[in-house]
Amino acid sequence: MKKLFTKRPLRFLSVSGMLFLAIFGANAQTNVYDNVINVSPDHTYLATAIQQQGLVGALQDPTATLTVFAPTNAAFDNLATALGTDIAGLLALPNLTDVLLYHVLGVTVPSSGVNNGAIVPPLSTSNTLKLTAGTAGVFVNQAEVTEFDLTTDNGIVHVTDAVLLPSVTVADIAIGSAAHTSLVAAVVQARLLPALTNPFASLTVFAPTNDAFADLAAALGTDITGLLALPILTDVLLYHVLGAEVASSAVTNGLIAAPLNTTITLKFTVGTAGVFVNQAEITAVDLGADNGVVHVLDAVVLPVETVADIAIGSAAHTSLVAAVVQARLLPALTNPLASLTVFAPTNDAFAALATALGTDLDGVLASPALTEILLYHVVGAAVLSTELTDGPVATLNGQNVIIDLSGMGVMVNNANVTLADLEADNGVVHVLDAVLVPSLANISTVSNVELMAYPNPATDLIQIIGLDGGSFELVDMKGTVVKNGNLVNNEIQLSDLNNGSYLLRLQDQNTVQTVRVVKQ
Repeated sequence: MKKLFTKRPLRFLSVSGMLFLAIFGANAQTNVYDNVINVSPDHTYLATAIQQQGLVGALQDPTATLTVFAPTNAAFDNLATALGTDIAGLLALPNLTDVLLYHVLGVTVPSSGVNNGAIVPPLSTSNTLKLTAGTAGVFVNQAEVTEFDLTTDNGIVHVTDAVLLPSVTVADIAIGSAAHTSLVAAVVQARLLPALTNPFASLTVFAPTNDAFADLAAALGTDITGLLALPILTDVLLYHVLGAEVASSAVTNGLIAAPLNTTITLKFTVGTAGVFVNQAEITAVDLGADNGVVHVLDAVVLPVETVADIAIGSAAHTSLVAAVVQARLLPALTNPLASLTVFAPTNDAFAALATALGTDLDGVLASPALTEILLYHVVGAAVLSTELTDGPVATLNGQNVIIDLSGMGVMVNNANVTLADLEADNGVVHVLDAVLVPSLANISTVSNVELMAYPNPATDLIQIIGLDGGSFELVDMKGTVVKNGNLVNNEIQLSDLNNGSYLLRLQDQNTVQTVRVVKQ
């Protein structure tokens, strides 16, 4: 383990630091207060606070063994500004003694004796201190140590650039949870404790459990040690943090939020099956801290581009995204460890389907068959266009789509692939010019009449069962009306149509319904 502090050459000390070291060398007194705090021009506010609270004697005790983290005058000024007050206001704080004792350890701890990630109890019992050491510097909670190892006979002083407050932070929520030791280890490894212990931050942390980390490790063929060694560990952890406090009551279905890691967004799903962040379910909510809130996750979310992100980032697929949100399918499509192929109909394709059904996009989104329709567009393996072959391919709804490579391009059922091979980290997206409709989907029903086109698949003639008279429209899968008229003997002639799939819209005075017809 790396040591918390590394001895810095004297040239890195400030002028004031050299001044009170010089005074220390000439002064006969040998305690932390008289030799360091009381003689340093950078610590007059700290000395005044110690005097006011009657703590001078404790710091002068020759039998004591102390470590003092000493905030500078500038640190006190910054705290006063953050609290909307001044030094007089800070000196009047009712918990000032507790704040001061939060800066003192009851043992002498030189820089050589402390490791990164050490959690130590100060004289204030309100909270622990969290220590971080890395290439960015040395920190106690959010405060950087700017000078250290200023030694006296009864202890040692380390100078900090911020005042420490014994607040309960989002880091404390995780540290206090036996189910989050892996998360804490990762935060320590990534040197993120300073950010999470900032008492003036406003954060939302999505906290994966130990089991969640274990599941990720197993999926990646490693263990927790392997996860902690990932070069993207910091990015992964920051992907779990929002820079604002968001209570569970503020989470809405389809919400897309930007985390502290700006690589990719987080997608939220709210429904009867639960509340999800990407593919991870939130299992506990609203664990409040003084600087934010923590929600517990059953999986680790990864900042990778998924097939869902491909659609979300496309202005031509807002209807598809709305449908996926409505059907609560974002968790499936944002699973970073999945392998998927998505056939993605454009906005025009959804508009054509809505027209064929005599409705609009809202009507399509309200269809009870929406989930089945969307799953009919997803294959449970990543298949590039060059890997497609003629014939049936099973989709996630259990039915097959038919791939046709006989023409100039690729067709899926009666839809053309207009843009292929948009690759994501969990699969590939192919853009379609029509919505694929599974044969068993009853897309629009406004009555209790069960209609049937027979035979289906048909050859030259179909008969309609369940409707007495009325009109019909036959629409191809691009939304073009290819045949319409009044039903005669409840029969429709198909001899003049090409083979393929069609939507048959039937209507009389009481019934409007659409069924799918396949001509072979």
